[in-house]
Amino acid sequence: MSISDDFHVYDTTLRDGAQQEGLALSVADKIAIAQHLDELGVGFIEGGWPGAVPKDTEFFERARTELHLRNATFAAFGATCKPESAAADDAQVAALRESGAGVVTLVAKSHDAHVERALRTTLDENLRMVADTVRHLRENGQRVFLDTEHFFDGYRANRAYALEVVRVAAEAGADVVALCDTNGGTLPRELQDVVRDVLESTGARLGIHAHNDGGCAVANSIAAVEAGVTHVQGTINGYGERTGNADLLAVVANLELKRDMRLLPEGNLAESFRIAHAIAEVTNVPPSARQPYVGLSAFAHKAGLHASAIKVDPDLYQHTDPALVGNDMRMLVSEMAGRASVELKGRELGFDLGNDRELVSRVTERVKELEARGYTFEAADASFSLLLSEEVDGKRPSFFDVESWRVITESRADGEAVSESTVKLVAGGEREIVTGEGNGPVNALDHALRTAIERAYPVVNKFELVDYKVRILDQGHGTDAVIRVLIQTTDGEGSWVTVGVGHNIVEASWEALVDAVTFGLLRHKEVVR
Repeated sequence: MSISDDFHVYDTTLRDGAQQEGLALSVADKIAIAQHLDELGVGFIEGGWPGAVPKDTEFFERARTELHLRNATFAAFGATCKPESAAADDAQVAALRESGAGVVTLVAKSHDAHVERALRTTLDENLRMVADTVRHLRENGQRVFLDTEHFFDGYRANRAYALEVVRVAAEAGADVVALCDTNGGTLPRELQDVVRDVLESTGARLGIHAHNDGGCAVANSIAAVEAGVTHVQGTINGYGERTGNADLLAVVANLELKRDMRLLPEGNLAESFRIAHAIAEVTNVPPSARQPYVGLSAFAHKAGLHASAIKVDPDLYQHTDPALVGNDMRMLVSEMAGRASVELKGRELGFDLGNDRELVSRVTERVKELEARGYTFEAADASFSLLLSEEVDGKRPSFFDVESWRVITESRADGEAVSESTVKLVAGGEREIVTGEGNGPVNALDHALRTAIERAYPVVNKFELVDYKVRILDQGHGTDAVIRVLIQTTDGEGSWVTVGVGHNIVEASWEALVDAVTFGLLRHKEVVR
């Protein structure tokens, strides 16, 4: 391992995180995520439960030849042997033993009621199962970590028995005993008190596995470290069942940046943003924009008061440098914007407005007037960039002149509705009349517009509409309400968002489409003709 074994960063995205509602990982997905986790530099990757879950069995088989880890060690997850049976004869224990994983993480009952009601055995037999399984795996050359399920609830119900489970596991050879807040309802101060008591009473090396049902998973993980645990479990982006697990990236960032602990290889913390979003692409679960450290809004500033201070010193309104986790500061321009917001956002987009107070004031007032009509520029940087170009140069960038457009939708005999649009425009000195079909009016307009200008601007074939959002702005008006449309477009290398507003949803969509194509052509440095 490239980092010290004195402190463990243990990821359980592939196992516990995969239990999130709506999240389903194929074996190929798990291999891709494991590669990202190793790039981040975690110490351990829990790959799943071989022997109990066929997909996880296949994952460990393929991982042996398809993955060559530089930082991490694989951990296979499983349970202790069954009641009244020996670990050496237990088929699932054998699957753990034969998984090829360097570490086995066993889950064991530590709550007396769970032992008697769920496991349906005696408290003494549960202790024997823990000791026998740990000892057997150790004798076969594997490191063993033990997850004490429902530990904090069990501690409250029967402190002596919960402590005995920890003591027995440690004496049998478990390297780490992780205390699990499985129901996620423990608060930080109580958790710290329990951790300190367990350390003093057992002398075992402890870890923490926190769920977020009370909103305290990250805080509880940090509190546990401050109380003496040296092994932290969590998931990327806080994935997990119910409200999720501790967000491992937030835990690590807090400990590295706020407690000066080195947990990842040198420089790897700056990969946090990239890896969080790369894994989100694999899981197909978009990360929250408000996610600490790696969310798109984590270092976004909207209020004019903030912007004025940030212009003087960014640290005045940021708890840390976003670059340390691979993120970036963003300025949001809205009706709350002041001159400083506009100036800083302009600089972010490549416009130097600092020496023209009249220009900045004009842009600020125009933004406020447009936002009052329903536009939003905090979510549409591309449209704001075009607005700035228009104010700076005195005219809006234009690569083509639109004469007219129309779109019709017909219901065919088979019940399918198909849209057809016609666009008339001049591009590159040539008049074009193009008809496009699509599964809806916006799709049809998109096809017709790009086809009409592709001869003059072939790069437009790289553009693709990837997201489309509609919002009714004045709901009390019913079907004649003002509509706002946000369109996200990509060229395969990056993406941008544009906005359109109007009473007619197709008209608003057309405005956003034209902005999207115009910005894309500017992005590719096409010459305005």
